[in-house]
Formats: sequence, structure tokens, C-alpha cells
Amino acid sequence: MYLKNTNYIERGVFMNRMSNILWGIVFVVLGVIFGLNALEITDINIFFDGWWTLFIIVPCFIGLFKEEEKTGNLIGLMIGICLLLGCLDFISFALIWKLLVPAILVMIGLSFIFKDAFHSKVKNEIKKLNKSDGEEYCATFAGQDVDFSGQEFRGCSLSAVFGGVKCDLRKAKIKEDVVIYTSAIFGGITILVPDDVQVKISSTPIFGGVSDERKNKNDDSKVIIYIKATSMFGGVEIK
Repeated sequence: MYLKNTNYIERGVFMNRMSNILWGIVFVVLGVIFGLNALEITDINIFFDGWWTLFIIVPCFIGLFKEEEKTGNLIGLMIGICLLLGCLDFISFALIWKLLVPAILVMIGLSFIFKDAFHSKVKNEIKKLNKSDGEEYCATFAGQDVDFSGQEFRGCSLSAVFGGVKCDLRKAKIKEDVVIYTSAIFGGITILVPDDVQVKISSTPIFGGVSDERKNKNDDSKVIIYIKATSMFGGVEIK
């Protein structure tokens, strides 16, 4: 158990390190180009046709090294590359628009088909803990704060549709493994968790995702909060 947790932590550290290195390379290259152009040593035009597509391509490419769920980044990367090729006249925009939506639908479909092949252990644990006694909280075109301080927490469902939900568990009483179901559709969900629990995530992202922003991660705790997240043009933050 300890070995698995250690490997998980090391992988997360490696992914974050790779992300920082790639972003560092991007800024160094830009700095060198601007510097050489200022000294008139080179005359590199970074504002080529379709240069704006790099704001899509670069973050999505780096996201492949940082995030475990790849679907959203793969779709974004594909869109950015297609738009760049269109701007450079390698592909006609008419063909891009014809093929873009079918390609996105295929990628989303494949992500649903094969999602159970990854993190199957987490999904199985969530199925075992599937309970209906948790409260449901929903924010639609609004915001909602939910505070479980001093209460025994047994799980809940959080939904944000064009709105936001903040769930504070930092002072809640969590005596056993629990599941939080989240659905963020054009909205955001923030979950504040105590330091003495583990957090394990099963995510289905469609132009969205789950980010774990915790500074203190206790991967040796016997109590686990499982988060089953669906994000469509929205996101879930764990702090």
C-alpha cells in the first residue's frame, strides 16, 4: 500500500515538474527570440499567419503531461493544430469545419468507452460505496456555499450549472470512506478538504477537468474521499 502511494506521489511530482520545464522552455525561447531580434541578429517573425492558435496548442500540449485525464487536452490540441494548418493554407477551412465536429464526437465517445479501463480500482471502490443518503446541492446561475463544520459527513452530490458551489469539509467529521459526486456544466465547484484524508478522483472531462491544488497531501490516511466528477466546460478544484 505504501509503495503504491509512493509511486502515485512520485508520478504526480514528475508530471508537475515536466509541466514546469515545458512552460520554462516556452518562455526561454520567446525571450531569446525577442532578444536576438532586438539586437538585429535575427529577424524572426513570431506573428506568422495563425500565430494566435499557439494559445490553444501550447497549453493543451503541456496539459497532456500534467493532467491524468487527457480527453479535453487532446480535443483542444486537435482543434488548435487544425486551425493552424488552415491559417497556413495546408487545409481548407471548409474541410476543417466538415470534419471537426465528427472528430470531436468520436474522441468523446472513445473516452466514454475506454474510461473504465483506467483507474478501475478507484471506480470499483466508488461502486462499493454507492449510497443514496447523501445530500444534494445545486447552484444554477447562482452560487452556493456548503459548510459541514462540526457535522458527520457521509458524502454528497454537488452540481454547478452556470454557477458555482463551494463545499467546506475542513472541520467536518469524516469517520469512513465517502463519495462526492460532482457535475460542473459551464460552472465551477470548489471542495475544501482536511489534511488528514486521502483524495482519489475518477473524472470524465469534456472541455473541463479536475485540479488537485492541495498543499498538504496525506496519502497514508486510512480515510479516503472519493470524487466522481463530470466536467463539461467547467471544472472542479480540490483545495
